[in-house]
Amino acid sequence: MTELLRQALAALQAMPPEEQDDLARALLAYTHDGEPDDIEPEHLDAVLDGMAQATRGEFAEGDAHDIVKAAFSRARR
Repeated sequence: MTELLRQALAALQAMPPEEQDDLARALLAYTHDGEPDDIEPEHLDAVLDGMAQATRGEFAEGDAHDIVKAAFSRARR
């Protein structure tokens, strides 16, 4: 396990259990180890944009907890 992944997991442990489960589902879907969730049509453009950014190597910088929390806050709106 890389140091960055260790830091990410440590940040996730500080989150409420429900949010931890949401992120666990997303990680499992990403690694194809679990059942992928259907993407809501209104979220498809954002998902595709995020995947394109990752392909280009464009990743968010900053505190992982703050980044993930902000992303989930935006997704809930």
